[in-house]
Amino acid sequence: MADSEVATKSPESDALEDIPVAEPTEHTTVPSNTVDSSSTSAAAPAPALCNDCTSDRPTPAGQKSTGEIIKLNDIDVYVSKPADYPHTPSKLLLLLTGGTGLHSVNNQIQADRFAQDGGFVVVMPDLFEGDPAPNSTTALSPEELPTTDVGTRSTATTSSFLDIFKIKAAETAKSFLIDMWLARHTEDKIMPILKKVLDGVRDEFADAVAYGDGIYAAGYCIGGRYVLLLARQQTPAPRKASISERLGGITLPWQHKPAVPAPVPTDLGSSGENNQSGDDLEANKQNKTTGPWIKAGAIAHATLVSKDDFKGLKAPISMVSVENDPVFPDEVRIAGEDSMSENNVEHEVQVYPGVPHGFAVVGEYEDAHIKEAQATAFEQMLKWLADH
Repeated sequence: MADSEVATKSPESDALEDIPVAEPTEHTTVPSNTVDSSSTSAAAPAPALCNDCTSDRPTPAGQKSTGEIIKLNDIDVYVSKPADYPHTPSKLLLLLTGGTGLHSVNNQIQADRFAQDGGFVVVMPDLFEGDPAPNSTTALSPEELPTTDVGTRSTATTSSFLDIFKIKAAETAKSFLIDMWLARHTEDKIMPILKKVLDGVRDEFADAVAYGDGIYAAGYCIGGRYVLLLARQQTPAPRKASISERLGGITLPWQHKPAVPAPVPTDLGSSGENNQSGDDLEANKQNKTTGPWIKAGAIAHATLVSKDDFKGLKAPISMVSVENDPVFPDEVRIAGEDSMSENNVEHEVQVYPGVPHGFAVVGEYEDAHIKEAQATAFEQMLKWLADH
């Protein structure tokens, strides 16, 4: 897989092995001989999300959300606060969701848990502007999905064929809908939303930002990738100078007005600082490093992550990962660990066996191992954020 290739595949998470849940480790370094990266080198032909990224598990019995949805800098956000806030100081946590989005009750309960158990003021923005990802029932309505009628054996063969056809049609339709949805919600669309929210929380919850000496972030699935992006430090690429600027501000025939004069390189053909391949020298001087925008981050089973997303990381990161996760392959995870270790970025990584992608998000599971892993993953993320 090329470094810049997005790592996403459709997982096979239905058959789970009965494997004990691993205990979390402190500040895990890059593991040696953990996995043969050659076995994960194949990439999917196009980015895709799995059912766990786009569908909620049943909401735990007797639980409901307790926060509220408000407008913050023109962005819809779900806000959950500790019961004793603002009388007791709290830190500010930005919670970034998977494809189920702002109005998912499970996501709202997740925010409430960080507020109640961790003492954070939690702000969960609508990353998708009221357009959550297509879920498993979007492609076909319930009445269109296949059913089983054991009392009509005379049409069993025909029914079986139709059932298979409907299932395949639903899978194809959903794949197409997800691809279209991903095209609508790219980094170019989501990052400006996050910047507006960051500006909004610095104003609306200035006390919480000041108390934590910055903004903390937790992200699940798609939201996990954006925690990584917020944890990076970047220098904008220099602007290319126009032909006119490179010629000292000469007005060219097709220009309506003289160009703004720019410094002229003394020797366009020489090497050194005067030869920047057409880069605007003045613009280069004005380039400023930006980020990181968060103080520390915690992510769980991130999706749409490439190796390049780990470049420039500066904020401490805790990662909850799924063993043999096709949506976040071991090859990408290990490359990320290597990058963080080489650049002295404080981090911890815990890989959970025997669980499906998406397990760490609030939701009901019958399997005791998944329930235990879910609780352990939340404690891992909460402790990391609280300790930083």
